[in-house]
Amino acid sequence: MNIAPRTQPMPVFDCTQRVLRYQQVRDVTTGLCHSLTPEDMALQSMPDASPAKWHSAHSSWFFEHFLLAPYLKDYRPFDPQFNYLFNSYYYTVGGMHPRSERGLLSRPDVAEVAHYRAHVDEHMHKLLDARGREPELAYLTTLGLNHEQQHQELLLMDIKHLFARNPLQPRWRALPAPVSTSALPLKFIPCPEGLLPIGHAGSDFAFDNETPRHRVFIQAHALANRLTTNNDYLEFIRAGGYSAPALWLSDGWASVQREGWNRPLYWNQDMTAEFTLGGERELDSHAPVCHVSYYEADAFARWAGARLPTEAEWETLAADRAIEGNFMEQGRFHPLGASAVAEPPYQMYGDVWEWTMSPYTPYPGFKPLAGTLGEYNGKFMANQMVLRGGSCATPREHVRASYRNFFYPQQRWQFSGLRLAQDA
Repeated sequence: MNIAPRTQPMPVFDCTQRVLRYQQVRDVTTGLCHSLTPEDMALQSMPDASPAKWHSAHSSWFFEHFLLAPYLKDYRPFDPQFNYLFNSYYYTVGGMHPRSERGLLSRPDVAEVAHYRAHVDEHMHKLLDARGREPELAYLTTLGLNHEQQHQELLLMDIKHLFARNPLQPRWRALPAPVSTSALPLKFIPCPEGLLPIGHAGSDFAFDNETPRHRVFIQAHALANRLTTNNDYLEFIRAGGYSAPALWLSDGWASVQREGWNRPLYWNQDMTAEFTLGGERELDSHAPVCHVSYYEADAFARWAGARLPTEAEWETLAADRAIEGNFMEQGRFHPLGASAVAEPPYQMYGDVWEWTMSPYTPYPGFKPLAGTLGEYNGKFMANQMVLRGGSCATPREHVRASYRNFFYPQQRWQFSGLRLAQDA
């Protein structure tokens, strides 16, 4: 089948733990849905979002289509119609239900999707027991698990957006009480110029868009020691940032006018509270600002006399830092203020995805995965911007220094924030 290109490393899949690891990731998705009602799981709040039921089914479809059907002898699909209902964007597979109409799929119901997941899991266990040592199948399983982790974060993003639109403002679950933090002075860390490597290196898993590793000349610059906070962003708003067209890119200003933006998504009108997955809570002035678009991040940076970092600048600073921070595993599901218990820079990982000024384009020599899976990342390399670092809704093991997230510049329902940069 030759799924992976020659430049993509084939990670070793621990055969003794293969079924356990598979089920651990799958169980996280199920756990995220435990507090949701069937009605919650069926609704879609906007075209960019998807129902939780759809996420649960689509991640199962991925394993069924890319692993079970081609690799497990005599496998029969749970329901052949699911190939149309739960295909996302793989046009080489066939037709698909329109993304904007996923919320109209009252059938299959939540119970049947649960049966579908159990069916796929049962057969994946058989497949991994029988053939889990095969490198190609091991790679595809690892890809499928990383794909599911992406949908875990998307599921949380979409539920938050859905609940925020409900006048009752329900909570997904009770979250831990906010951690009290103090203000950290904003400082800039000097970074010298140089010809430096970026991109994935090694034999562990990475998505194809993180490869190949290559060198980039980086001018001397400086990056902020911490993320931009709610208090920082309040100053921008009070200074008239949303009414100053000179601060905005043309498309950004058009978005402000069209959408009526005057504060981050989920802030209340008087800017004293924000909606979270645990319901509305008081705005923490020291926590990172979250749910801002690229246009808002860029305008703030201009107002602050700075700019956003390039993805190469971000990666070369983050590469030697331990991947520690406020991730999904911490169970807070909301950004926290920085704590100066370690050496700066702070919050390089977790809390919020950090917008960069880099467009999402292929690296020199990029080769997408062969066949249908080449549609996974490569075909989106236009008109989107790169974000780095992970968020409070990202599984920790899912993130690495070379990880490239990407969204359209006007989107802001993702857990997105910013870190300032300056030229030297």
